[in-house]
Amino acid sequence: MIKLIHSMTSLILPPNKDLKTKTILLKTILASRALAQLNGPIRNLPNPTLFLNTIRLQEAKASSAIENIITTNDDAQTK
Repeated sequence: MIKLIHSMTSLILPPNKDLKTKTILLKTILASRALAQLNGPIRNLPNPTLFLNTIRLQEAKASSAIENIITTNDDAQTK
């Protein structure tokens, strides 16, 4: 068991409750379908890696913002 403490909340991993609820499973299916719909058009791009890398950079910046770390695109690309 891992206990994470982040600002004012604490989180115990793995959670003690069952995460395989009907709601979560339905949302997982919808997310999987949405990703599958993106897969075709992305494969038709001349450089799909460029597109995927921009998404990764955006996610890294959002994650840093949650942790109160200010990051520019240049900083994220060099790490």
